[in-house]
Amino acid sequence: MLTPRQEDILRKVVIAHQATEQPVGSKTLAADPELQAGPSTVRNELALLEEHGLLAHPHTSAGRVPTDAGYRYFVDRLLPAPTGGRTLELSLTRREVDEAMRATTETLSQVTNLLAIVSAPPLDTATIRHIEVLALQPQILMVVVITSTGGVSKRVLTFHEPVDSGLAAWAAAYLNEELVGLGLGARMLHKPLADPTLPPTERAFLDRLGPAFTELAATAEDSLYVDGAGRLLSEHRFQDLSQINDLMHMLERRVTLLEMLRTAIGERDVLVRIGAENETPALRSLAMVSSGYGLPLRPLGTVSLIGPVAMDYAATIGVVREAAHQLSRFVEDVYEA
Repeated sequence: MLTPRQEDILRKVVIAHQATEQPVGSKTLAADPELQAGPSTVRNELALLEEHGLLAHPHTSAGRVPTDAGYRYFVDRLLPAPTGGRTLELSLTRREVDEAMRATTETLSQVTNLLAIVSAPPLDTATIRHIEVLALQPQILMVVVITSTGGVSKRVLTFHEPVDSGLAAWAAAYLNEELVGLGLGARMLHKPLADPTLPPTERAFLDRLGPAFTELAATAEDSLYVDGAGRLLSEHRFQDLSQINDLMHMLERRVTLLEMLRTAIGERDVLVRIGAENETPALRSLAMVSSGYGLPLRPLGTVSLIGPVAMDYAATIGVVREAAHQLSRFVEDVYEA
């Protein structure tokens, strides 16, 4: 446990390093009237903080810089209380889910100059809102499924013989009557499609249309929205080219990103991973701040910002928390509509 003076010095080193990205010397700290400590006292405290693993000494004659552990102590114990500073206006009203996710990602990146990643709700959490069965040609039909989140799925089916227009119209009416309101991943979808009380012709026709509904959730991929990679690369001084390559490779691999973000989806508040705390090698020189969003008892996705370890944690945590809150309100309106 640190003394109040040591915590004060650590706080000032972290804040100064965040502002300048340069080592902080004992003379600079001793000149701060708030510390009320001479240079020799400050040097001794800095040495003790270094022994605790909270500060590092990059060069013999240089000042100190916070380590990952130092930033972790700062985030857990010394983070300033929110003051309301940076605000976030997402304007998500009347947007479809796809547009809302994209707007959130772009706004987060622009406001913070960090890499923003938002994961959309899985498709199988949506319900069917409307169905169309359209004749493109006499032997070709297209089944259109519109979901409660605004997603649109299209499936083209080819038949050996021309399809009776009356049969297609009946199928559209029947499917809207039986399937609207059901979840895409619900087992109940199969029952109306294989209703034994239907005449053989109608039942055989629905059997051909069935995969447009029963395979929709299984074949869908979770959507990720990413913005700000260029800002991160220009703002953050990577130690070597391999770090940039690792980061870009991670952004290209959706599976890696999704696995990384799932660690935050069930968190009750904001999750902060600093430097080596990140299991993903591409992030071990960076920090990630994430929060889940969704319905009260149903997490649906995550909001994340990635940037240098020396980021402004108070502001970043506040922005991520607010974005998750606004997205939760948005999806609550969408899923109840």
